[in-house]
Amino acid sequence: MLTERELDRYDRQIRLLGEDGQEKLKRAKVFIAGAGGLGSPISIYLTAAGIGKIDLVDKDTVALSNLNRQILHWEKDIDREKAISAKEKLTEINRDIKIDAKSETITEDNAFDLVADADLIIDAMDNFPTRYLLNRTALEKGIPFIHGAINGFHGQATTVLPGESACLRCIFREAPPPSVFPVLGVTPGIIGLIQASEAIKYIVGVGELLIGKLLLWDGLTSQTEIVQVEKNAHCRDCGTAGRR
Repeated sequence: MLTERELDRYDRQIRLLGEDGQEKLKRAKVFIAGAGGLGSPISIYLTAAGIGKIDLVDKDTVALSNLNRQILHWEKDIDREKAISAKEKLTEINRDIKIDAKSETITEDNAFDLVADADLIIDAMDNFPTRYLLNRTALEKGIPFIHGAINGFHGQATTVLPGESACLRCIFREAPPPSVFPVLGVTPGIIGLIQASEAIKYIVGVGELLIGKLLLWDGLTSQTEIVQVEKNAHCRDCGTAGRR
């Protein structure tokens, strides 16, 4: 049940989602991998929306070069662990929800346990090896995986529903070469908010998700393109090859 405080706080959302929808958000547990450029807007807006529990994992510390895009972190946080910095800010945004922030590297050994009983996984990482690991974890647990990535003025997002839609490996069979890519600060803001929106829609059960679709954002023209993506029967992660 929603408290009087929650009914007041989420009044404008309840007008859209109903009290039942807001209660679904309150009961939800979301795992966010990364507290950087994508993780900042994702976690801020899910916290503000009233997600009941957010598990946030990021091993890095805050650097000056992060601050053009990683809006959870401020100048006073330089050299601090991002997980600690993020938890402080998110708790100040909404003290009614639980934030569990861990300063750990996501690995093959701990990914399954870190995700635990989350209702969905949100990819806010900056490298494909970890994204593929999260993709496999989502497939094994049978929970949705919301992917986002950016480069410069451009970004992309998709939602993977295990057993129903193309997984991340179906869409990107091989990882691009590792590199230090340019980032305009607003780009992860845009993609991160799309990911947060996908999470809310999934939890509440409203709208149309990016299942079987890859959204491409071009910030230079302010245009989006939706590309249909298909499951690969021979995918290493979700196809026949992945089940051997």
